[in-house]
Amino acid sequence: MDLASLTVVLRAALSPIPEERKAAEESLNQFQYTPKHLVRLLQIIVDGTYDMGVRQVASIHFKNFVAKHWSPHDPGEPQKVSEIDKSMVRENILGFIVQVPPLLRFKSDEERTPLYLIVEETFPLLLDVFNKLVHIVNPPIEVADLIKLICKIFWSSIYLEIPRQLFDPNVFGSWMVLFLNILERPVPLEGQPSDPEARKSWGWWKVKKWTIHILNRLYTRFGDLKLQKPESKAFAQMFQKNYAGRILGCYLQLLNEIRIGGYLPDRVTNLILQYLGNRYDGASVEFKPYRQKDGALLAIGALCDKLKQTEPYKSELERMLVQHVLPEFTSPIGHLRAKAAWVAGQYAHINFSDQNNFRRVFHYVVSGLQDPELPVRVDSVFALRSFVEACKDLNEIRPILPQLLDEFFKLMNEVENEDLVFTLETIVDKFGEEMAPYAIGLCQNLAAAFWRCLGASESDDEADDSGALAAVGCLRAISTILESVNRLPHLFVQIEPTLLPIMRKMLSTDGQDVFEEVLEIVSYMTFYSPTISLEMWTLWPLIMDALGDWAIDFFDNILGPLDNYISRSTSHFLTCKDPDYQQSLWNALSSMLSDKNIDDADIEPAPKLIEVVFQNCKGQVDHWVEPYLRITIERLQRAERPYLKCLLMLVIADALYYNPSLTLNILHKLGVAAHFFNLWFQMLQEVKRSGTRANFKREHDKKVCCLGLISLLGLPADQLPGEAFERVFKATLELLVSYKDQARAFQSNYEDDDSDDDYSDDEVLQSPIDEVDPFIFFIDTVQAVQASNPIRFQNLTQTLDFRYQAMASGIAHHAEQRRAEIEKEKLEQTVTK
Repeated sequence: MDLASLTVVLRAALSPIPEERKAAEESLNQFQYTPKHLVRLLQIIVDGTYDMGVRQVASIHFKNFVAKHWSPHDPGEPQKVSEIDKSMVRENILGFIVQVPPLLRFKSDEERTPLYLIVEETFPLLLDVFNKLVHIVNPPIEVADLIKLICKIFWSSIYLEIPRQLFDPNVFGSWMVLFLNILERPVPLEGQPSDPEARKSWGWWKVKKWTIHILNRLYTRFGDLKLQKPESKAFAQMFQKNYAGRILGCYLQLLNEIRIGGYLPDRVTNLILQYLGNRYDGASVEFKPYRQKDGALLAIGALCDKLKQTEPYKSELERMLVQHVLPEFTSPIGHLRAKAAWVAGQYAHINFSDQNNFRRVFHYVVSGLQDPELPVRVDSVFALRSFVEACKDLNEIRPILPQLLDEFFKLMNEVENEDLVFTLETIVDKFGEEMAPYAIGLCQNLAAAFWRCLGASESDDEADDSGALAAVGCLRAISTILESVNRLPHLFVQIEPTLLPIMRKMLSTDGQDVFEEVLEIVSYMTFYSPTISLEMWTLWPLIMDALGDWAIDFFDNILGPLDNYISRSTSHFLTCKDPDYQQSLWNALSSMLSDKNIDDADIEPAPKLIEVVFQNCKGQVDHWVEPYLRITIERLQRAERPYLKCLLMLVIADALYYNPSLTLNILHKLGVAAHFFNLWFQMLQEVKRSGTRANFKREHDKKVCCLGLISLLGLPADQLPGEAFERVFKATLELLVSYKDQARAFQSNYEDDDSDDDYSDDEVLQSPIDEVDPFIFFIDTVQAVQASNPIRFQNLTQTLDFRYQAMASGIAHHAEQRRAEIEKEKLEQTVTK
């Protein structure tokens, strides 16, 4: 761009028409990297024949370009200004400065009188306009442009000296109210660009930036009383007293947006950090105001996620902790000791180059548990959790574990705080079975804390949720303890009396908020105790009442405890008649399965519970087979969800394994035998586009289907005619091959979190059929058929083509391998005993 064209563009940049002004600015940005651009700007600046406005625009553009692009900021960044242009600027700059118009040079206070007159005449009008703009409800983006312009005018007027009119506290206060209003008010979400680069240039963020510019400038001028002239000292004191602290609070609130995942432009963040740095550095080290130091520590802690990821801060964090945080642990001021503990916890996970520094900070945090001030003890607990998580050598903690637990119990008696419980959970999780000596005491203290939290919540309806959250935390911590000692069943017997009152009360409507946590405790107690006590059985009616009344949403959580009751205390389930557990289970399951208003997804645990009954009570619940099959088939006929259909089909497969003859007779009696088998075989053969099975995806599903089909093969010819016998035999072979492939894949994928859904869900749940090998069961059944009815077996083999014969041979070979493996495992177990 030549000199004449550049002049035209600079003049257009002064246009009152926004479109022309914007086009000129874009043109300047487009051509600013062309050769000799800086030199031409200098020529215009010093040439008296040009309009003063054009020369001012040229000088501003020159200053901004040099500040940003004279030297690259990063080592790999290309040069924006050629060495030839730099050389020409260096050679001429001094000569050009001499020619700068006097109007652009610094003016003494006396010579600034015209500016003061402008302020005196225009600022009252500007303030009125400013006030009206700030208080517009749902303002359009054009309002942001006007507010930004007023902010820039104000900033220009105070950059070097504050106009005398603003020394009036009333006038100054009127402006400050509006600036603080802008600062505190959230930026509108509507219209905000999604592109980060466009967002930082958005009008409302620019308003924030210029407001912070103004407040930072005021603090630079009046933040340090020692630097004030006599005539400005009173004003500085007023500024410090009325505004400096409030500005700090607003800035910290803005920085908090970063902590919670919100957005803050980098320039705004930088300006705020400048203010924080100036405030912190304003006093000598030994006399720093404690409140300011507390604020600085708060800012450092709040920005931990950002600082831990960003250089140069990232590599300096350990030194920062040692030099600036460690000394505050011995501060005479309690809130600084508390803040030091909290900040230390925020940075516990950094990579310490010197492990001695980690130990020093850790031991200071532990010492804080015995601090005379309660807030210090609580924040030390909060920090301790992070150090326990980060600790690579548990021997650092192991010797002081009893002391730590004692301090925890003391604190739990003083305060209801969920962080206490979270830290305790972390310690228990970290030490596992080593917590066994403390398990009973821990549960007793947590139970006592739970009752206190519950009492506080019930007595104060207007209290916040901290007590309720702490109560939930107590129950979760109890579950963590039970998990950690699950291989020590004798402890469960000793813990049971402590937990029973909690379980009894919270399995009623009183416990709706903690029902899931209580059910988890019931699951642990019914699964890991040596036997299920009669006292634990008193919880069954409470669970069933809740399920029938209001707890349908917790059916998945209820499944585990009920499974444990039936599978681990089968005899009591079958023989007790007061209460009648079998009848109560039937009442609940039949009611839900027949309820057309309950969605398929909500009753999926129902068929799983029927499966538990059939598998655990084999040969002992014949009178329940028909009722359960009837309600299962009725629900199957209107089920829409594929997974529920599979679960319902598995109930019938389980019934066949329970008693194939009885089940087949019931299916014929209900008139659904043909329909059921056609649907079952159709579902077994259905595949997705990928070639994988569409139904019965889990290993457990396939095994149950195998056991049901194999059980049919053992029926006499009058119950299972030849054609049906052949169909069942072929389906069994195909399913056994699929089951074998999946079982092998499951072993290789067991520790892979990204493994296919086919290997997920209930595979880890214990079941009576775990001990049944389907391949051995198949071969034994086929051999029994061959022995009892050789002609029937011969007819079958003659109908099998080569593919099915190969399958049968492979299954037979695999069955013998499995038989040998099982015998070997039994022998090894006998030897180890």
